[in-house]
Amino acid sequence: MSPAPVKRCFWADSSDSERDYHDTEWGRPLHGDRALFEFLCLEGAQAGLSWRTILEKRDNYRRVFHDFDIERCARLGDKELERALTDPGIVRNRLKVYGVRRNALAAQAVQQQHGSLDAYLWSFVDGKPIDNRPLGRGDVPASTPLSDRLSKALRKYDFTFVGTTICYAFLQATGMVNDHLADCFCRQRIAP
Repeated sequence: MSPAPVKRCFWADSSDSERDYHDTEWGRPLHGDRALFEFLCLEGAQAGLSWRTILEKRDNYRRVFHDFDIERCARLGDKELERALTDPGIVRNRLKVYGVRRNALAAQAVQQQHGSLDAYLWSFVDGKPIDNRPLGRGDVPASTPLSDRLSKALRKYDFTFVGTTICYAFLQATGMVNDHLADCFCRQRIAP
């Protein structure tokens, strides 16, 4: 008798890259300014596209944007950003590419005012993940009042590509919100 197939969230079996990402990263509490900055930028790059597209270009984004080092991204000059727009390894959208520098400058402002990007972002969930316990696809929202608040707050710092849907995806990806489905094998691993 063969073992029962592993149950995953509804979106996680459409590609190897999405399955691996789901099984090893998505929904796990993520800390560190650089790591959180990377996810803010990648979620913004995903706007209007599939997450799979961004996942498959993630290494190229890290190469082009100096592993999402906030200080280096804040110093990106126009020439370097124009060169990035010719790189086929990333999504070559001018607003999104230039948005990395803009977001780095905004992240620095947050760091100056709050000590760290990590502390600021995690303050929206009082420092601990929210466990939503969804049963199915219909129980997972595209946005919430929390993502509305985060979006509004980030815009005040001049972050870009931080609409409420992008912010909710960011909260899920970084484990601030646990939206692994009730029958997903990852749920028990990371449930608070």
